[in-house]
Amino acid sequence: MIDSASTISSAGDILLVLALTLPFIGMIIAFVVGGRRAQTIATLSFLLGFILSAQIAWQLIESGQSLNYLLGGWAPPLGIKLHLDGFSAVMLLATSVILFAVAIFARADFETPIDVKEARAPLMFWTLLLAVWGALNLIFLASDLFTLYVALELVTFAGVPLVCLDGKAATLKAALRYLLFALLGSVLYLLGAVLLYGAYGTLDIALLAQAVQPEAITYAAAALMTVGLLAKTALFPLHLWLPPAHAGAPAGASAVLSALVVKGSFFLLLRLWLDVMPELVTLSAAQFLAGLGATAIIVGNIVALRQARLKLLIAYSTVAQIGYLFLMFPLFFGLSALNLPTETATTGGMLQVISHATAKTAMFMAAGLIYSTLGHDRIADLRGVGRQLPLTMLAFALAGASLIGLPPTGGFLAKWLLLTSALNTGQWWWAAVMLVGGLLTSCYVFMVLVRAMQIVETPVTPKLAVPRYREAVVLALATFAFLLGLAAFLPIDLIQIGRPSTLLLGQP
Repeated sequence: MIDSASTISSAGDILLVLALTLPFIGMIIAFVVGGRRAQTIATLSFLLGFILSAQIAWQLIESGQSLNYLLGGWAPPLGIKLHLDGFSAVMLLATSVILFAVAIFARADFETPIDVKEARAPLMFWTLLLAVWGALNLIFLASDLFTLYVALELVTFAGVPLVCLDGKAATLKAALRYLLFALLGSVLYLLGAVLLYGAYGTLDIALLAQAVQPEAITYAAAALMTVGLLAKTALFPLHLWLPPAHAGAPAGASAVLSALVVKGSFFLLLRLWLDVMPELVTLSAAQFLAGLGATAIIVGNIVALRQARLKLLIAYSTVAQIGYLFLMFPLFFGLSALNLPTETATTGGMLQVISHATAKTAMFMAAGLIYSTLGHDRIADLRGVGRQLPLTMLAFALAGASLIGLPPTGGFLAKWLLLTSALNTGQWWWAAVMLVGGLLTSCYVFMVLVRAMQIVETPVTPKLAVPRYREAVVLALATFAFLLGLAAFLPIDLIQIGRPSTLLLGQP
């Protein structure tokens, strides 16, 4: 749970306020100056955001405990507290890195033409990108359930328009389906929050963690909020909105939606289960949630194998990879029940979040470059593209290795930690699911690579020349995902700083 007694509002914690306000300041400036300059404003904002996130992470390491800031000096439950622990710090860092890479990549797609005074798509893309960033930072830093609800809504209303920027009927339909699922999730989450407030008189996570009791109203609230968040995260069988939405959006938008937007609601679910009511969650409930995750891994991968379009394949791969995240819950509570350290489960889960985010961003951007070159993304007709876009296909291979879980990738380290937790708790069936999932993932990754590397008699004539800098961005992000597994050799586990002593969970 979030420690209410941790350090409150030191001078340096004003950095948390800056991390929260910088995206919205950038968004307002970008909207005022117009689409032609908005891309520069957004790119600079993401760069500043990365520097700021790195400084916040360094301060967290130096202090060795969570950072907090009381807005206006008012303490909860009357005031709002910003809270940062290891979970939040790594998400702030990963988000700023991914958005900076997307901003460089998307300049060619969302540049205002010279002969046009103002264009709708560039202005909307850059301002929405900044809005998504601000809303995600609010999710990572907020510590009360109502502020988190507001942040969820901001993510939805900034994310949905990104799906239909081209204004085509198919993408509008996909955006509406996404909006319906997201609103359903919001209503369920809000109903649960209202029940908790009515029962305990507060929505502050730290205060709720001390007050919640194992009674019917608490379980009802937890169930409503969990289902709502599952709909937003697109966990099987509530994933129906994700493939058309992510596959139909522009490459840069698809990358952000798949890498970051679905992780926002998952992050909130982590707060709810691990910080608000860790002592109320039963192992059977966690097993049920992981069962849905395991089904997502198997079904998502099999459906991905049957896709004819590359972007749809990657979108269904996201459905499968989301499933791995939910294996964290029974492993966490299984370790806790045995009074064993739970760090292997939580660090493994958070590494899966970050490795999937970076790898999937690289994959969607690679798919966008392939589409620009060939004029389509039909997998059956990818022959020869490997010779035309060697760096892009290398990036696709490195990102695919991370999704499969090959060493030394971030995906390998994440799955190794989860697999170790499964064996230590005697839950071998989750280890079997991970191994089968890795095998299925390798099938569609190799299928795409083999098809793209086939030699053709007539070289591919590109529909549009791809600048090398765009390939370099994709390759840099894929390389990051590939080498993320080397984090195991770092002297400090940033993810666990500011987290409670997990050995105490479940004890009176």
